[in-house]
Amino acid sequence: MNVDWRELIDEQLLRLRISDLPLQIEGTPLEGRVARLYKELNNRDLAFKPHVWLAEEWFTPDGVPGIAIPFYLADPRLIKLERNQMLEVEGGTDRECMRILRHEAGHAISNAYYLHNRRRWRELFGSFTKAYPDFYEPDPDSRNHVLHLNAWYAQAHPAEDFAETFAVWLAPGSRWRRRYAGWPALEKLEYVDRLMKEIAGSQPKNRSRKVVEPLAEVRLTLEEHYRRKREHYEVHWLPFYDNDLRRIFSDETRHSAYPTAANFLRRVRRDVRHEVAEATGVHHYTVDQLLKDLIDRARALRLRVATDEGHARARVMIMLAVQTMNIVHKGYHRIPL
Repeated sequence: MNVDWRELIDEQLLRLRISDLPLQIEGTPLEGRVARLYKELNNRDLAFKPHVWLAEEWFTPDGVPGIAIPFYLADPRLIKLERNQMLEVEGGTDRECMRILRHEAGHAISNAYYLHNRRRWRELFGSFTKAYPDFYEPDPDSRNHVLHLNAWYAQAHPAEDFAETFAVWLAPGSRWRRRYAGWPALEKLEYVDRLMKEIAGSQPKNRSRKVVEPLAEVRLTLEEHYRRKREHYEVHWLPFYDNDLRRIFSDETRHSAYPTAANFLRRVRRDVRHEVAEATGVHHYTVDQLLKDLIDRARALRLRVATDEGHARARVMIMLAVQTMNIVHKGYHRIPL
């Protein structure tokens, strides 16, 4: 590219096609993280090492023993753009990136050794060929599944259940026997432990190095990519906030000189969004839509902050967390792109 694209402002950068971005894993922090994943597999005497490539998002294609890593993690400028566009960066920290790599390695090793074809695998996790839902309805209290990625993701599909179980098993120092003692999920972990010992040292049956949807084939502009991604996480219905807001803020004329609730909510929006998203596992962008609607209603109702702001913030967070969990129970957890 003739242009120094890293110096472009967001509006200019969004016009570029993803296929035109000169990105690679080598020489970036991703290279060290992949090497660390390989070392963790080596430490378990596993000969399998998934190949990796850059793509639009995290995924492991069906039948492919490899891992696609989102392009934005290959450059700090694109990490910044991702955060500006989506309010969070999936895999943006060293810790979170390793957690996702271990999860995707679970998918890849299942493809490499056709583990999902085993009868006991199906008995414990379910049918690998079960259709993926657009939404899933997790039970936050379930002990039948491990807890690894956010949003109780092991409950999304049998393949995700296995990948999450593998990730917990693989993580150094996870102490999974102690952590899951008394949980039905422990039986799955014990099975993965036996299964990995069985295939230790053996070469994969599936050695494909196929690369699916690499960046060179992604002709979308960054603007088109993020428009599609935001649509994926949109909320198509919004809760009724009015009664809850009136319990926290005041619409009495005697409080008309107090700060407006709408301005207060704008000030705490970022922190509240982060805490609720982290606690519920719902995407930051989705939680932010709920907050935007909450601010709009507070403005329309002409509410004022007539109590201690710290107390009001805590009550707002509880209210928003409850409404967000209502979304969870209504099956609003989306399968990632």
